[in-house]
Amino acid sequence: MPATILVVEDEPAIQELVTCNLRLAGHHPLSALSAEEALDMVNNALPDLILLDWLLPGMSGVEFARRLKTNHYTRSVPIIMLTARADENDKITGLEAGADDYIAKPFSPRELVARIKAVMRRNTPETTDYRVEIAGLCLDPVSHRVTTAGQPVELGPTEFRLLLFFMTHPERVYSRAQLLDQVWGSHVFVEDRTVDVHIRRLRLALATGGHDYLIQTVRSVGYRLSVSKANDSLL
Repeated sequence: MPATILVVEDEPAIQELVTCNLRLAGHHPLSALSAEEALDMVNNALPDLILLDWLLPGMSGVEFARRLKTNHYTRSVPIIMLTARADENDKITGLEAGADDYIAKPFSPRELVARIKAVMRRNTPETTDYRVEIAGLCLDPVSHRVTTAGQPVELGPTEFRLLLFFMTHPERVYSRAQLLDQVWGSHVFVEDRTVDVHIRRLRLALATGGHDYLIQTVRSVGYRLSVSKANDSLL
């Protein structure tokens, strides 16, 4: 799926090569020549992924990665380090700083695109292109359809994203704040109780096929999707 990718690279020729190949792959690249410039861009709007050069003027790529991963607002953004430093200790340093992957220069455009796809899949499985099915409830993110027993389930866009997140993260409890970050985005500021409204709408839509029981309330904690019957009452 298309992603907004921030390329932090101080060599213009490499930056142009990377951004050109990202566009050809269907992504939306943004460019920064330094960590400081990238930080301003990230604070303005979160990208889906960051391609980060190790050696940058001023703040290093490793220092920038550490800063992002210690900030609640930016820590969920995946990072791929791009560097000519291929030593094992350097790789470990980059990964320990918070990088999700490490690509040594020179690299092929095909490898870069494949690595991006793999990291995005690991970090945001809710954006999968594959159909998800739980207890007879089927969700197809490509066609944006939800069905039960072959019959369509009508959902609004927010309820669809909420269900997709739950179905790709089953049996785990999420607080309202976590759901807001994961489904609405951490840069969107809405009330926690907004989640309750959309949970009720989602359950109402799923009730037509008898799947409303899947979305469960865990008292004083949050919500989960589970195929087992819950003892906790539904809101």
